[in-house]
Amino acid sequence: MLHTSDGITFTDRSLIPIWEKVRAGQRIAPEDGLRLFESDDLTAIGRMADHVARQKSGDRVYFVINTHINPTNVCVLNCKFCDYVHSRNDVGAWEMTVEEILAHITPEMTEVHIVGGHHPDWTFEYHENYIRAIRDAHPRIQIKAFTAAEIDYFAKRWKLSIDEILDRLIAAGLNSMPGGGAEIFSKRVAKELRYLGKAQSDRWLEIHAAAHARGIPSNATMLYGHIETYAERVEHMRLLREQQDRSGGFLAFIPLEYQISAEKIVSRHASALEDLKTIAVSRLMLDNFPHVKAYWIMLQEDTAGIALNFGADDVDGTISTERIAHAADARSPVGVTRKRLVRLIRDAGKTPVERDALYNVVKVYEETDVAAVLADEYRPVQRSRESPRAGAPLAKNVS
Repeated sequence: MLHTSDGITFTDRSLIPIWEKVRAGQRIAPEDGLRLFESDDLTAIGRMADHVARQKSGDRVYFVINTHINPTNVCVLNCKFCDYVHSRNDVGAWEMTVEEILAHITPEMTEVHIVGGHHPDWTFEYHENYIRAIRDAHPRIQIKAFTAAEIDYFAKRWKLSIDEILDRLIAAGLNSMPGGGAEIFSKRVAKELRYLGKAQSDRWLEIHAAAHARGIPSNATMLYGHIETYAERVEHMRLLREQQDRSGGFLAFIPLEYQISAEKIVSRHASALEDLKTIAVSRLMLDNFPHVKAYWIMLQEDTAGIALNFGADDVDGTISTERIAHAADARSPVGVTRKRLVRLIRDAGKTPVERDALYNVVKVYEETDVAAVLADEYRPVQRSRESPRAGAPLAKNVS
């Protein structure tokens, strides 16, 4: 039997009290999140999440002109789900020089996103040096680099404090941090998937809190679609929500669909329906996160486009080159152009908005701009090396 409440038709009547909380601007409880995951009423869940996304962003969907750089795939860890990691002498191992890193960056980009393996031999100074080299060569670009797992490794490997690491990276040119390395906040899963050597939930959250205290905003992720339970997904979100209440520096939450690795932890990818539900529940649970991202690299473009009406208001960016998900045979193209992203967002009935790493608006794409992009007639304005955006303040509206 169908039930209608304040504009949404429900096939699962047990969701109506959750909708009443959402409409009233009240925080939903973990048990509500679990109920949403267990429900088959995907349309109603999506409508609720889209309501929240529209309250936060209107009909805007954000993207960035960026590149992902993975300086090395040499790593001391051996996470069961990861096909990216190599030992130093393996065929297929790589170690990028500073010059090779700089070659990935073009003047039009506003963000460079850097994550890599936990290299056993690279000094911390080497990481500082390539961040400083990027800043010197591209003064205006925003550098988003190093997961909490990487920073935790630097601290253990080189016996440095988290405070010293962050202060030195900021001095070198760091603007923000990505949200990777969180996986799923569950010791049971960490043990089974062999990533207990990574920063666990308390340490991961501590490092992000330290960054936030220094004015360095960050993202947060969750790896789903493997052996985790719905309850573990909800607990992961609860811990992130509570940290955001304390430190207020998370910009976006990014659910990452597990890509089938060589070990085949599960036999198939999460379905598109599961992807959409996870994004929608994320938007409903994480009421204090400004943005939820539909990461097209792992979702594929079609699912990412639908997700823009299921609570997501960001699709990441042009990316240029990405190696981590594709090492596990991610099904998406390796890079995508402005044209494809603008079309993806417009086809979802939303307004494309080009942003930088800190969600400062670079350009709102009105109908004439969209038409020009789709006709290959759009010419972006080139900003000079001395552009005021080079020293743009960190985003303050991050809570």
